[in-house]
Amino acid sequence: MDTVNWIRQYVKPYYKKMNVAVALVIFGAVVAALYPLLIGMVIDDVIYGGRTELLLYLLGGMIGLTVVRGINTYIYRLMFERVSQNATYHMREDLYKKLHELDFDFFHHHKVGDIMARMTGDIDAIRHFIAFVLYSIIENIAFLLLAIIMLMTVNIPLTLSLLVVVPVIGYLTNKMSGEVHPTFFQIRESFSRLNSVVQENISGNRVVKAFAREDYEIEKFTKHNIDFKEKNLHSARVWAKYLPVLDSLAGVLGVLVIFIGGAFVMDGRMTLGDLVVFNGFLWMLNVPMRMSGWLINDVQRCVASTHKIREMLDTEAKIKAEGERESKKVKGYIEFQHVDFYYEDDKDTKVLKDISFKVEPGQTVAILGATGAGKSTLVSLISRFYDATSGKVLIDHQDVKDWNVRALRDSIATVMQDVFLFSDSIEGNITFGEPEAEFERVRNAAIKADAHGFIKRMTEGYETIVGERGMGLSGGQKQRISLARALLKNPSILILDDTTSAVDMETEFKIQQELKKVGGEKTTFIIAHRVSSVKEADVILVLDHGEIIERGNHQELLDKQGYYFDIYQQQIGVVK
Repeated sequence: MDTVNWIRQYVKPYYKKMNVAVALVIFGAVVAALYPLLIGMVIDDVIYGGRTELLLYLLGGMIGLTVVRGINTYIYRLMFERVSQNATYHMREDLYKKLHELDFDFFHHHKVGDIMARMTGDIDAIRHFIAFVLYSIIENIAFLLLAIIMLMTVNIPLTLSLLVVVPVIGYLTNKMSGEVHPTFFQIRESFSRLNSVVQENISGNRVVKAFAREDYEIEKFTKHNIDFKEKNLHSARVWAKYLPVLDSLAGVLGVLVIFIGGAFVMDGRMTLGDLVVFNGFLWMLNVPMRMSGWLINDVQRCVASTHKIREMLDTEAKIKAEGERESKKVKGYIEFQHVDFYYEDDKDTKVLKDISFKVEPGQTVAILGATGAGKSTLVSLISRFYDATSGKVLIDHQDVKDWNVRALRDSIATVMQDVFLFSDSIEGNITFGEPEAEFERVRNAAIKADAHGFIKRMTEGYETIVGERGMGLSGGQKQRISLARALLKNPSILILDDTTSAVDMETEFKIQQELKKVGGEKTTFIIAHRVSSVKEADVILVLDHGEIIERGNHQELLDKQGYYFDIYQQQIGVVK
């Protein structure tokens, strides 16, 4: 019932159409109930009664009922389909909107394949419920009630003898529902895992081929595929246990009608026409009994899918990006006050420990350290992708938690370590943060990122369509387009997370010269492994296992002859 109530909120805007459709379903059932009565009249009044003048009228009535029912069925099925498509359209809208509300923590714990399964397979299961299962349930209930009423009007003793079977069918249907319910949840989870494996392999196909691991990946897929098959077979075995019994019991009704009804006709307790009418109404009793098992399966499939979708919609982001953007713009003052951070699923491991520093607007801060030192995590606290576990992060002397998240991120541009480009033109990727930007600004941003040269050499220039995730471009080209995207945004705070790792030294030098020109206008954070990328910074922070072990400018750190000095010697070779 909880599932139906949840679905009802999406169907509610179309209640008028649904009410009309339900009325047409019931009307169709009533029309179907008239058909056996006409057949009975043909036998009793025309064949046995000799009133042949009624035959054409009765045949015309039967043809008319068939046409009316056919048209009626077409109309209400179309109406249910329209409502289902509209309802699931809004479900997808809500799911997609929720995806953009959720924070990084959610995506760390949910695979893309699982999310895609909710957006596609689960939504379609609900659409099938609204478009087909719902009207089938209403139709079969109407058939069952009309059948009982009509059969009672024909012969009460014969009807009561048939209804003895109904409680048995009800018991079996209920028992089947209890057994099949968990199997659909298992199928749903297995499908999600299978989806994740496929998505992961498509995204990582280059790595698979580079390491010649096709056989391994096929074997891994096969294991998940077998699991999915077994889960479905287990569900099928539950059906196989009950559906034949339900079908058989429904079939027994026909035998009882012939046996008991035949005896009544021979005893003169009912006419042959009444027996034919009774037998004609029998299908209205049979269909709900035969369909009950199938409908239970579809309902349980819908319940499992609804559970997964509601789980996602009910997930609350720890960092909420709600409300209207504020016009207030960030100036660029940043301060960390004794900041600690750990991830929720690994509270015993502190990624950042007692981080404290201040940055004035327009300064350039470089962060250096070994892999896993916490560099990327540190800058992610500035954009509030995560919140500090303890301590405070201040932006313009205001706690970052008090800022409107959208307004804050509007003033920050991040070039992430894992470069992502959309399947769009190069210009479309650069203007992602500023969709209305003039081409001259796009071109200037590309020049600053040293991307204009290779872009103009392409056949279609800035209109060149980039493959999925930047397929067809080198790592350095992707980094430069990503940098151009950030520069075009003209942020108050610019975060460059290992932005030039995939470019050569000459290109890196050109990019640094361009960044110097805009450096005084914005607060800049540079994460790098190369000393050449950070030595011009106003402040260099050296991180080791989440702690700042050294800080100062290039010359001050060389004079200390510590970690930075050692890295400089390894990379440059000579201290100047």
